[in-house]
Amino acid sequence: MLHRTKILSENISKLNLSKHFLRQHCRTKSTRRFNNAKDEDEDYHGVRRKTENQEAQIYLLKSRGQHLLMNPRVLNSIVQKSNILPTDTVLEIGPGTGNLTLKLLEVAEKVIAIEIDKRMVEILHKRVSERGLQDRLTVICQDALKTEFPEFDLLVANIPYGISSPLVAKLVFGKNPYRSGTLLLQKEFARRLLANPGDSEFNRLAVNVKLVADVEFVMNVSKKDFLPCPKVDSAVVKIHPKAEIPELDYQEWCAFTRTCFTKKNKTLGAIFKQKRMLLELMKLQEIKLDEVNNAIYSDYHVNDSEDEDGLHNEDNANVSSDVGMDLNLFREKVIDILRSGGFEDKRPSKLSHEELLNLLSLFNRARLHFHGQVKPTNGKDAELASAFGPL
Repeated sequence: MLHRTKILSENISKLNLSKHFLRQHCRTKSTRRFNNAKDEDEDYHGVRRKTENQEAQIYLLKSRGQHLLMNPRVLNSIVQKSNILPTDTVLEIGPGTGNLTLKLLEVAEKVIAIEIDKRMVEILHKRVSERGLQDRLTVICQDALKTEFPEFDLLVANIPYGISSPLVAKLVFGKNPYRSGTLLLQKEFARRLLANPGDSEFNRLAVNVKLVADVEFVMNVSKKDFLPCPKVDSAVVKIHPKAEIPELDYQEWCAFTRTCFTKKNKTLGAIFKQKRMLLELMKLQEIKLDEVNNAIYSDYHVNDSEDEDGLHNEDNANVSSDVGMDLNLFREKVIDILRSGGFEDKRPSKLSHEELLNLLSLFNRARLHFHGQVKPTNGKDAELASAFGPL
């Protein structure tokens, strides 16, 4: 009996010892994971506190959308997804104090940063100099919407929310060739940019951009990763220019889509029957007619029968008669154009690019245009950008 009690006691001791080692092993692994996560968080918050101290004397302007991305893991992901080559020149819009700039300088041959705020430029130069990377950074202290973009391979930027639309327009319709653009945008704006025909969020922004570029979703970014914290979350998208794009007047295209998408869920027949819409269209035709008449006058002594575009005077007389018709006749002409292509009962939000291009071609062949003579302000890029807003 005593022997059996002793054996039982030894077994219980061994069991308790096994439980102790198992519990200790589990605690060690769990603690290790916890400590690793804690170290990462401490690094993140350490960087955040350091940056906050550096910027303690700077008042961030909400009017300029100054929300600084602070999370190093998100910054690293943006750089990684941008697929930057060691020979690339990267254009960055709104670098702020340089959190993303420093990451870009680690992998790119050169970074060109456009920043309007001189206070930010000073901090940016200081931080880059501390890393010994100043020879690879060029800063342009100007308004990104008004300055001409230099040559670049990639655009990587945390774009201020207030100028997202015109900046995207300037990128995709600009004269500079580029490989891709990785943009951190307001989440709602990114969703609209990614929308396709038939989606509830499909809009003129997506129509215009996707005519010449493909848009890819990359990742979501929490509002908590910014300083100061904005009211909404963000998202990263990547824009790739299309290898082949339609040959057309893009100012005419943008004006046409602006007209169609005023009431995107109404039928085109209902949209083009509105009196105000018709009056605006008629006025544009008068402007176009003035341009044609000026061309005829300037070429009159060269050829009495043709203008410089090869249009016969008889054809121009037809244009004059079209413009001179009353509103009811003009409405009938517009509706006839819609019916001829089967567009009267269709809605803009459901149409593909091919269908929209076909409709624009029908209008233009009938000598109806959507873009009149506009006085230049800041050049072609500015005019194209204005065609995107408000969206």
